Amino acid sequence: MFILDEQQKRRAIEALIHYLNAPAGSDGKTPLDNDAVLDKNRLSLITHELRPLLMRFIAGNLALEEFKPTVDGINKRNNHWGFSGMKGQMFFNMLVNAVTDTTECRAELQAALALPNGEDIAKSRMRTFASYVRRVGEAVITGGGTRFQCPRESSVPLFLSYFWQICEPGTWPVMYTTSCKAMTSLNLWQQSGDLADDYILFTQVHEELKELFREHTHHEYNLYKVEHIFWFFQQGGSWTGSAEVEGSAEQTAPNAPEQLLPIPASTGQMTPQWLPNSYAPPIVSILPQLACPDDAIKRLATNSGISVAKAFEKSVNAAFTILGFNTKLLGQGSGREPDGLALNTEDSYAIIWDAKSRADSYSLGSHDDRAIREYITRKSRELRRQYRNIYFLIISGSFQSDFSDIIMELKMDTEIKEVCLVEAEALATIVEIYLQSPRDFSLGSDGLQRIFANPQGVITKLFVLDFFG
Repeated sequence: MFILDEQQKRRAIEALIHYLNAPAGSDGKTPLDNDAVLDKNRLSLITHELRPLLMRFIAGNLALEEFKPTVDGINKRNNHWGFSGMKGQMFFNMLVNAVTDTTECRAELQAALALPNGEDIAKSRMRTFASYVRRVGEAVITGGGTRFQCPRESSVPLFLSYFWQICEPGTWPVMYTTSCKAMTSLNLWQQSGDLADDYILFTQVHEELKELFREHTHHEYNLYKVEHIFWFFQQGGSWTGSAEVEGSAEQTAPNAPEQLLPIPASTGQMTPQWLPNSYAPPIVSILPQLACPDDAIKRLATNSGISVAKAFEKSVNAAFTILGFNTKLLGQGSGREPDGLALNTEDSYAIIWDAKSRADSYSLGSHDDRAIREYITRKSRELRRQYRNIYFLIISGSFQSDFSDIIMELKMDTEIKEVCLVEAEALATIVEIYLQSPRDFSLGSDGLQRIFANPQGVITKLFVLDFFG
């Protein structure tokens, strides 16, 4: 079966070329180098821990109450998969917490997680398990719960394919949201709305790409290697315009979607070079450029009659507004107020935020520390009357350190629940994810709040992509 036409194959090869030609990072290793280590570690963990654990559970020799936290613990100790986010472990936790009959839940899971023998059986198991998840959700609503307490059917493909790949790594790709978005952006695959059919087509496209990449490079490709190419593309991997691999003809690659295009003097409008696929409006998608302004951004701000710093604050406020928070712009450069508030009454938490636009990485100095401590103390006392949890966010392009000592002191000396360092690109990515699937997005403890409540150092775009699957 041939699924991809020549145009689609060309775009897939362009993505491959630029992944292979990606330069080394500060550690001296290329993405290809790092991914090779990741693959080795994945297969070792599958062989020695995950597959034996899964087989014990499917065979009925391990209780669900032990299986679920053990999977969670293994993944937390070994960050080799994006399973700890909303469509993985969080879905697992939500499902088990929502059911009233744990015996039935265990039986449904044992049947669904077993290795499917072919595409038809995979589709049947996925539909059967999705039907069970839907019934659990309906029971939650009937019992007075909200839709945000319901396990979501949309998580089923990622959840099941993660375990199927543990059973047989060479057959079943994990249906990560990031991979889906990359394939959609490259016009290699489109969702129809049928979870099972979509997953099988997802699998078939991966098989065709494995062969296409093998023919192009004369090297073997497995599902992990195809997945890495999509992750590199979706993270905004460098597109330099042309590349050459093992004597292949020069390829012209599309610009990265986040790239700021030149503005012709005659029209004053951006000239598109490809059909847009970003859901985020320009006021949000420009956040990374405003966070680390170059001369071109500074000229745009001057022409618009606004400073870069205030434009950045305005865009951050717009991002929180789009996400559904009640928002307030406060500081506007006064120095005695935070830049803004994002309030969520339904889940009883408030965000105090500061936006730091810098040409280089942001470093928290002693003057900033005193000012932040002062207005956190003042604002948190006001907010505590209405909100159970209060978070403080610093939003910038990048950070020179994690400020762990200062963060610890702020948490001990004020009423702040957590201090988070958020890269602007990560905030823009959160908005993009929300706008793509607003009904599946929650601001509460089963969604976005979990990012702020449990930060993993600096909140990066990669962390956000991993969290949302």
